[in-house]
Amino acid sequence: MPDLLDNYSQLVTRVDALCHGIAADLGGQITCAAGCSSCCIPITVFPVEAAAMRKELATLPTQQADKIRQHVSQPFDTEHCPLLHNHRCLLYAARPIICRTHGLPIIYTEHGQRQSDCCPRNLSEAESVSGSSVVNLDTLNTLLVAVNSIYLTQSGSSELSARLTISEIILHHFKLEI
Repeated sequence: MPDLLDNYSQLVTRVDALCHGIAADLGGQITCAAGCSSCCIPITVFPVEAAAMRKELATLPTQQADKIRQHVSQPFDTEHCPLLHNHRCLLYAARPIICRTHGLPIIYTEHGQRQSDCCPRNLSEAESVSGSSVVNLDTLNTLLVAVNSIYLTQSGSSELSARLTISEIILHHFKLEI
């Protein structure tokens, strides 16, 4: 049986390469670093991302995984991601696609209009940014939807098409194939 997360893993590899390349191109203009957590808000993710997070959690030592579950089960500040602890992600290696792009300049379409955004802590000295140094969220989301669709079909989980919260993922409120 093929690895159900192979397509997602390939997408993550490409997104990480894109983001590292953009960060390298922009150099010191990107100030995001470990401990910077202002972008870490509660989000929902596609089932394929949830499965990847579950798979990573399953590879951790039992004590570490239990501490993450305990942390997520506690009431948390609803303005921050439940995986955030001391300004660091407890499941960083398996963070969702959108989290991998945080802080970088992005473009996207909203209400038929092209929009751009970037963490206000970044690019404070830049007058403009090259198109090759911007993440196109429309393209990225199209790829993620396609990878999620393939995952749902291959896993037989096509009835599970709703996005999931981080708490639902970590606390096992549903069944996913990994």
